[in-house]
This record gives sequence, C-alpha cells and structure tokens, in this order.
Amino acid sequence: MEILMSKILIVEDDKFLRTVLAKRLKEEGFEIEEAVDGEDALQKIILSKPDLILLDIILPKKSGFTLLNEIKQDPNLSSIPIVVISQLSQPEDIAKGKEFGVKEYVVKANTSIEEIIGIVKQFLDKVIHSLT
Repeated sequence: MEILMSKILIVEDDKFLRTVLAKRLKEEGFEIEEAVDGEDALQKIILSKPDLILLDIILPKKSGFTLLNEIKQDPNLSSIPIVVISQLSQPEDIAKGKEFGVKEYVVKANTSIEEIIGIVKQFLDKVIHSLT
C-alpha cells in the first residue's frame, strides 16, 4: 500500500517555532508549506488545499480566529482539518476554537515540539486509515 504524502500548512509568525516545526515534519516525510500571517495563509490554503493546517491564533494582518471563520464559510475549504497551536490558553479561547471545528487545540506553553509532531502523525494516520 502506498502511503500518501500529506501536505501540511504551518501558519505561525514566530520564525523559530515555524522553522523547527517545518524541519521536524519534513523529517517525518510530510510536505510542508509555511505562512507568516493570516492573509498569506488564506492565499496558500486556497491555492494548495493542504491536508492539515497548523494554525496559530495571534497573527499579523488577520487573526487565526478570523481565518478560521473564513475557512469554515468557504465550502471548498471547510473540510480541511485544523489543529490550533496557540499561546491563548483561556477556556473561552479553546471553546471558540472548538466552535469552529478545530480537531485539536494545543497550548504552546504546555506542549513540546515532539508532542505536536505526535499529534499531527496520530491525526493524519487516522485520516489515511479511514481512506483505505
């Protein structure tokens, strides 16, 4: 059985975190695209339709919550799974993310890079197995 190469869009304005995540995910065999702000992210989502989006909430130009709303309003994009990776850890922020249908809400301060990689791999494994 051929394993599908999953395309992941990392939407993160913190260059260090974005670079480390991209490097680790590439090592795991994923195809990676990066966006540094909400506007850039929306363009890349529309053009490349990634298999998964890793989304920060606090972003320049357009917040992650605004982006989530735009993605969910667009029938061509609304089925793309999203994992939020944010510093925002208030219950109302997490609840708001869940209302937009995010698959997972990860608080940066409580989660290591390796844990994030594990969440991505576990999630995409489920998706691939559901297709086979």
